Amino acid sequence: MKFFILKILFFLILFNSLWLRAEINVDAKTVILQDFLSGKILYERDSDLHIYPASMTKIMTSIIAFEMLRDGEISLDEKFVVSEKAWRMSASGYSSMFIMLNDEVSVENLLRGIIVVSGNDACVTLAEGIAGSEEEFVILMNKKAEELEMKNTNFSNSSGINDAHNYSTAKDILIMSQYLIKNFPEYYLYFKETSFTWDRTGGEPITQGNRNVLLYQDIGVDGLKTGYLTVEKYSLASSIMRNGRRLISVASGFSTKSARGKETKKLLLWGLNKFDTIEVAKKLESFSSLNVWLGKKQKVDIYVKDDIYVTVPKRKRKLVNAYIEYNGPVPAPIEKDSILGELKVFLEDELHSTHDVYALEKVKKVNIFSRIIKSFNFLIWGDV
Repeated sequence: MKFFILKILFFLILFNSLWLRAEINVDAKTVILQDFLSGKILYERDSDLHIYPASMTKIMTSIIAFEMLRDGEISLDEKFVVSEKAWRMSASGYSSMFIMLNDEVSVENLLRGIIVVSGNDACVTLAEGIAGSEEEFVILMNKKAEELEMKNTNFSNSSGINDAHNYSTAKDILIMSQYLIKNFPEYYLYFKETSFTWDRTGGEPITQGNRNVLLYQDIGVDGLKTGYLTVEKYSLASSIMRNGRRLISVASGFSTKSARGKETKKLLLWGLNKFDTIEVAKKLESFSSLNVWLGKKQKVDIYVKDDIYVTVPKRKRKLVNAYIEYNGPVPAPIEKDSILGELKVFLEDELHSTHDVYALEKVKKVNIFSRIIKSFNFLIWGDV
């Protein structure tokens, strides 16, 4: 067998090795911007700096609840009782859903109280209802953070109230934001709600608005979470979706509430305008085929197990290549899902990524008579 390189041609944008020296300045202490599909970091500054995540902590609180909903351990209409500890969160002046002591509140209302209006009382009620106590719930949060390789994060409460032991980084908050959006699209819809009305016990219904001002602007922002602490100033994890592209940004240390919205908007729109994301291959779908030796089919379709996207600057367009490296023609029989080679994606002359390619179908070997004919043709004509 000979070693073959099958070249797949498609037009991408030239990867500039200096592209991370971005033409933008964001007025925040720490910031990071990522393309959701490719995972490419488009901009970052001091993204590993320790910060107090404030209410961005609630992203992880939501993740724990979403996983339990997915696994059938809780349901949206299940109700949890409001404890004195939870009730005192609102009595102490923290941002609140304003649930009352001994109220029974559904999981869905608690989630909307957490996500839309940043209710710390809702966080404690949800945590206690799921794990028995907030302390036990925090163990689940830290276990998930470790699983997601959030290496510079520790949670000490479910709401993000000021505590020296509740810390993270912009990069880690990005990791959990991406995880939430990717794995729970049906629940992520809560994050774009601009208001929530709680029909409270013993009083008039309370309607509160979402503090993420970008949700009210028609630019495609659909989440995630604001934060504020006196020691940290203003922070925001945000995501924008436009024309099939999604970007996620996390920044902290904005000097004012106004700057938080203005600077984040500037960053997100800059990312959309300066970069393109190109689809190389969709997971589990045929994107090319390889020649087969002595098979009942002359070619076998191939696929990759993960979506492959490349994000590159818009300004310089050149031909970029992807190659399939394999020993070919591939001898039959070929089992479905067997590894047949590697897809290598190059940006300019640099290897960007390598991916195994798999047989999309089973290919049987031809009978002995056909093998003799094919072998003869190959020896004479070089025909497979």
